[in-house]
Amino acid sequence: MARDRIHPPSAACLSVSMRDLGYSLETAIADLIDNSISAGADAIDIICDVSGTHPAVAVLDNGRGMIEEELLNAMRHGTGNPKQYRSPQDLGRFGLGLKTASFSQCRSLTVVSSCDGTVCGAEWCLDRIDAADDWILSILDDEDIRGMPYVERLGARGTAVIWRKLDRLMEDEAGHRRDEIVNEKLEAVSRHLSLVFHRFLSGEMKGHGRISLTVNGHPITAFDPFCRKNPATQVLPEEIVRIGEAEVRLQPYVLPHHSRLSASEYDYYQDRSDFISNQGGYVYRNGRLMAWGDWFRLVPKGEATKLARVQIDFPNSLDEAWTIDIKKSRARPPHAVRERLRQVISKITTRSVTVHRGRGQKLFQEVGDPLWERYADQTGIRYALNSSHPLVQRLRDRLDGEGIRHLDLLLEATSASLPVEMVYSDYSTNPRELSQTPSTQDVWDRLHGLKRALWGDAPGNAEAFREVVRSTRLFSEQGEIVENYIKEEFA
Repeated sequence: MARDRIHPPSAACLSVSMRDLGYSLETAIADLIDNSISAGADAIDIICDVSGTHPAVAVLDNGRGMIEEELLNAMRHGTGNPKQYRSPQDLGRFGLGLKTASFSQCRSLTVVSSCDGTVCGAEWCLDRIDAADDWILSILDDEDIRGMPYVERLGARGTAVIWRKLDRLMEDEAGHRRDEIVNEKLEAVSRHLSLVFHRFLSGEMKGHGRISLTVNGHPITAFDPFCRKNPATQVLPEEIVRIGEAEVRLQPYVLPHHSRLSASEYDYYQDRSDFISNQGGYVYRNGRLMAWGDWFRLVPKGEATKLARVQIDFPNSLDEAWTIDIKKSRARPPHAVRERLRQVISKITTRSVTVHRGRGQKLFQEVGDPLWERYADQTGIRYALNSSHPLVQRLRDRLDGEGIRHLDLLLEATSASLPVEMVYSDYSTNPRELSQTPSTQDVWDRLHGLKRALWGDAPGNAEAFREVVRSTRLFSEQGEIVENYIKEEFA
């Protein structure tokens, strides 16, 4: 008959293994912020000071705080059963995030909490755990607590999570190189938090007030991945999938073509989240963004869906169905959600293609005689220079038979060698970089050269000139200069 044996793991070995679950600095800090929001905090400050002799990172909040019994429970590995009921406002799951996230970045984790003016503190130190090969937790007395950095900023209620012995944050660098590494990581933290908690930062979460987040005193503003403030963003009908008594909500969006964004708006989105390529589902658990930029293998990423986004909301009661991982960075939709999402994708694909391609179609429709023509037949789609364009016709009139044959050969060669793949690659990644802005004098000189090419020294026709200008696309960003030229030269 089998016999039982209590067989605990080695504390030293397990604590080392838990450091490498895949957290980055930004995902680790996001895990701590989850706890702050769950505790009702509406002001959370992240402090990172590596300039002194004792570098430290601290996350301070004004939540409800903890008494000592609650603090000791929070410091335990595996605080609660993930299958147990949680409040809809609770962003935690396994009861491991505080410890695993912290140890991924430091070797000393201290938590000090104030609850109605009563302060308590506890500390895990990996060096002590390694030496004793046991889970030795230090309970801090008042003098210990007073010696901790930043705890004086706590009010009557709130919690400070303090990281020291930052062996991974600075990557063993010193001087300017260390500062550069830390600043880059803090910038990544700000960007990550502005996206992950954007619905809390904007105050749109029911049951939560607007929260404020700062990194070293600099406020973090919400980053909306759906560009909802732009009137050109399309909001499609919401879909609801019921799983048991819970609801999963799917809200599709089709983002505007980049030409419908202001320069500052485009730069903001391109800089913050790669506006063009971050298509896919954005999965929110209790309003906190978990995963994004993925179609869950339902369709490949491509041109057809590049402007499509789907906001997917599910409650924490469905955690197990979504197979949430410890870092809360992976989520796999249940079968019923996947099937409905497949239907949603098919609808928004058509909208996304229309927005993206419609702009290209307009270029041909808005001018009577375009410089480029598009042909679609049994052999496929091809583009060719328009041999009947006024510029081509004027040049043809000035050539003899041999010159005309050379011109036709040049037109055919140019059409056949159009670098479609290169244009596609550049346009897909950085469309606005394809536009070069010449000086006002350069534009004026080009306009004058175009007028002489069409009519020589003859006066010409203002409306015909305007039509040719539009067809060449040489002056698409200089409409005001073009009109001033026409007023002066065709008066």
